[in-house]
Amino acid sequence: MPDKEYFISKLSLDEHTKLISDVTAYVYDGINLEELGDKVRSWLVYRQDEGANISALLKNNKGGWSRGNRFTYTNSLFTWNCQLPKNVARHKAFVSYYHFDDQYYFEQFDYFFGDLVVSKSVLDGDIDSANGHGYVKQLIQNGYLHDTTVLIVLIGPKTKCRMHVDWEISGALNLKVGDKYAGLLGVLLPTHPDYGTGRYKNINLPQRLAANLASGYAKIIEWTEDRAEMQKHIEEAFAARENDQLIVNAGLLQMEENMCD
Repeated sequence: MPDKEYFISKLSLDEHTKLISDVTAYVYDGINLEELGDKVRSWLVYRQDEGANISALLKNNKGGWSRGNRFTYTNSLFTWNCQLPKNVARHKAFVSYYHFDDQYYFEQFDYFFGDLVVSKSVLDGDIDSANGHGYVKQLIQNGYLHDTTVLIVLIGPKTKCRMHVDWEISGALNLKVGDKYAGLLGVLLPTHPDYGTGRYKNINLPQRLAANLASGYAKIIEWTEDRAEMQKHIEEAFAARENDQLIVNAGLLQMEENMCD
C-alpha cells in the first residue's frame, strides 16, 4: 500500500488533445499536506503507475482542504468526476467591500478562492480611512491598486452608498492610478435584495459599477462557492480590459460621504 497520497487542486487540458496537460499537485503523508507545485501529465501517469491514490483537492468554507473524488485511469485517460479550476496564471485581484457589513463574505471569498488570485486587498487596519481623500493615494503608494488587474466588488445591501467602495472602483478604472485599467466584476451577496431574482436593479448597486455594467465593460454574477465558476468570471473580467473604450469613470464625480451607515 503506498505510504503517500496525491491530490490535485487545479488542472488544465491540452487545447488539441483535451488530455490533462498540467496540474497543481499536493502530497499527503498521513500527517502533513505539502504543495508540490505544477506538474505535467507524465508525472501524473508515473504516480498512477506506482499505484498511488490520486484525488481531487477541494476547498471548504473554513479555508481548509477536503478530499474530493478519486482520479481513475482507464485506457490512458484520467477521469475525476468533479469540476476543478484551471491551472493558469493568477491575476492580481483587489476585493472591494463594505468592511462592517460584509466582512464574513470577504473571508469566505479568501477561503474559497484565495489560491486562484494574487490578493491586493486592504485588510482592516491596513489603511487609516480617517485620512479622507488621501485614501486612494495611500492605496496607490502602498501597492494595492497600482498593479491590480481585476477589481471584484462584493455587493451587499449597503455597498451602493459607501464612498470608499466608490473610490476603489474609480481608482481601478483610472489609468493614472494604475499601469493598466482593471477589469471589473460585481458579486451579488446572498444578503443583497436582488440576490436570487435573476436580475438586478441599478438603484441597488454602486453607481460607478452600474454605469460600467450598462456600458458593457463590467459584469455581475451572484455569489458562488464553485471555484471553477468564480475563476471563469475573473478570467472574463480580466479579458474585458481589451474593451477599455467602454469604461465609464471620468464623467462621474466621486462620492464625498457615505450615504448610509
